[in-house]
Amino acid sequence: MKQFFNILQYARPYKRYAAGHIISNIFYALFGTLSFIALIPMLEILFEEKADLKPIAKPVFTGLGNLKQFGQDFLAFHVNQFAQNDPQKALLFVVGLIISLFLLKNIFGYLANYFMVFLRNGVVRDLRNKVYQKTVELPLSFFSEQRKGDIMARVTQDVATLQYSMLPALELIVREPLTIIFTLIMMIVLSPKLTIFVFVFIPLAGLVISRIGRSLKRKSDRVQKEQGNILSTLEETLSGLRIIKGFNAEEKFKSKFNDSANRFFHFSNKLLNRQNLASPTSEFLGILVISILLLYGGQLVLVDQSLSGSAFIAFMGLAYQIMVPAKAISRGLYNIKQGDAAAERIQEIIDAPNPLKDKENALVKSSFDAEIVFENISFKYDKELVLKNFSLTIPKGETVALVGQSGSGKSTIANLITRFYDVTEGRILIDGIDIRDLSTNALRSQLGIVTQDAILFNDSIKNNLKLGNDEATDEDIVDALKVANAWEFVKELPDGIETNIGDAGNKLSGGQKQRLSIARAVLKSPPIMVLDEATSALDTESERLVQVALENMMKNRTSIVIAHRLSTIQNADNIVVLNKGEIVEKGKHAELIAKQGVYQKLVEMQSFE
Repeated sequence: MKQFFNILQYARPYKRYAAGHIISNIFYALFGTLSFIALIPMLEILFEEKADLKPIAKPVFTGLGNLKQFGQDFLAFHVNQFAQNDPQKALLFVVGLIISLFLLKNIFGYLANYFMVFLRNGVVRDLRNKVYQKTVELPLSFFSEQRKGDIMARVTQDVATLQYSMLPALELIVREPLTIIFTLIMMIVLSPKLTIFVFVFIPLAGLVISRIGRSLKRKSDRVQKEQGNILSTLEETLSGLRIIKGFNAEEKFKSKFNDSANRFFHFSNKLLNRQNLASPTSEFLGILVISILLLYGGQLVLVDQSLSGSAFIAFMGLAYQIMVPAKAISRGLYNIKQGDAAAERIQEIIDAPNPLKDKENALVKSSFDAEIVFENISFKYDKELVLKNFSLTIPKGETVALVGQSGSGKSTIANLITRFYDVTEGRILIDGIDIRDLSTNALRSQLGIVTQDAILFNDSIKNNLKLGNDEATDEDIVDALKVANAWEFVKELPDGIETNIGDAGNKLSGGQKQRLSIARAVLKSPPIMVLDEATSALDTESERLVQVALENMMKNRTSIVIAHRLSTIQNADNIVVLNKGEIVEKGKHAELIAKQGVYQKLVEMQSFE
């Protein structure tokens, strides 16, 4: 139930709909109960329990002790006033009264559902938005330990599970308890003795249903985790379809998917069969109690004659009516158990700590004026340090290249300056300010990033480029494409900058995608550029075009270039050679070649990985 109350917090913005729902349910429960009480005079007329309708005086309410008699006399008085000793007119009046009460009951029932639609769907929308928002805010380190498919399952399947299991219970919070309360009051008024059996049934049904649903959360959790595995396998298959086909691995992945689907099949069968057990069990318990009521109530009518036949039939109608909400409540509690696992998985994301969250009153810096300083920084992803006491100063306007073998810590520098991760020790300063004291938004607005993998989205070229500058005009976009050496091919496309480039830009070549990435960084026009092996995945012709684009982009900007090939870095103002997370050489290209050290060996191998 703890998770259920956590979910209820998201209903706060919809208080007015909740108020409308509660008020409508009060009248729904009231008119639903009165509609059965109105059966009594009709049955008395039909069974001629009163031989004639004698004129009676208008009753006076004298207190709760006389409530039953007052209700009967009040109804009889109005029936008598309308009928004027004509049983047909009396019957017409009572039938009209019953129809009116049922009509009012259903009108308020509709209104209750009307308000609940906005409340329930609003909670689902806000919850889904909250999970997605937190997913975007969490650091990259969180997702390195998670499967993408499982995250997708939480945002989609688990929220959907809440929508159809736990959230419908919101409707039961007011309607069903009120129906039970009003019905019990009327039943006590009609026959306190018979009502005792109903009091016995409600906790009995609750006990049985709770026993059935005890293992439901565990079963539901297994189903939802397996949904995540299915989505993960599907996502990996779609992402790596070229490799799967190229290595004839179709059967291996089919087998992997089938195994997951079979586990989901078995887990779902166990979950649904346990769920299906609740309804027949509660219905059987209901029939059992109704049978006992018939036996005992029949004795009160036929032997003791302490209860009229019409009152007994109305009581049975009320008893049946109370079974419906009791069954709904038991089913609702059962569904809450099922939704608990989904809510817990969603809450894990929402409550996940974000170590990169901005400090209170974080500084907002809108310009880059002097220098970037890496001050004795060390960093580790897991246990081993990948950077050790790294110190470097980059004056404004300089291009600094970082070179070294794979695993030397080059890309880590890019991750730290962009604050995708925080340093383990030391500080990174921009104009003398620790980047941890800046707002993340302010920091990244100063940076343009071009990565080895050109990450583009299934949208037009225009919208892909405007990602960092939503105010850019079409002319600005064309200018950026020209700087990135990309306008030449874009202008030949069917719709120009409005052309959709497909999923991950798969309608374009590798070189074209990379030049669009550069154009996107150019359009953002930041003072600092971070180029993380921007040409390493390209062929020679594409590399030449991209290299020209990079040189155009780096003019009059401070650039940190993580290098893979000599052509990318030989004109850099400062080349920093890394080995196992430490600086082993620094200087210009010619100076380092003259030293005949680590850099010269790397040049000879042409392998800046």
